[in-house]
Amino acid sequence: MLAFALSALLAVLAGAGLVLQQILNANLRAGLDSASWAGVSSYAVGLACMALLAAALRDPVPTAGAAERIPWWTWSGGLFGAVFIGLAILLVPKLGAATFFALLVTGQMLASVLFDHAGLLGLAQRPVDLPRLLGIALLIGGVVLIRR
Repeated sequence: MLAFALSALLAVLAGAGLVLQQILNANLRAGLDSASWAGVSSYAVGLACMALLAAALRDPVPTAGAAERIPWWTWSGGLFGAVFIGLAILLVPKLGAATFFALLVTGQMLASVLFDHAGLLGLAQRPVDLPRLLGIALLIGGVVLIRR
């Protein structure tokens, strides 16, 4: 139970960090007068932080053989991260942080339920059921209420 509580707390803090990150990125966009350079700057700082973490953890550099065995599509995660950062930089100032993230979480839940239901990309198959559909409906309702 304690492990779950700690994991849940860390997930909530990660969510709060995403909100802060996008507000800072939107401010960076305004200061640089460029959404694309704000995104590049955000990724450069993130890359530096991840390199420092890898060094601190003494993680060995992956071998070329390991990289060759990975399916091609697993390398596309950064593309989706860049799309997310770019859209957030543009949309958070227009929609507000609460509406943007309510819509974001709704999209995440819709996609998650689909991926679980179909067992896509190596996930265990978890069929859509009434509680999951109700949860999606409540999220959509939350978007409507937050947007007001």
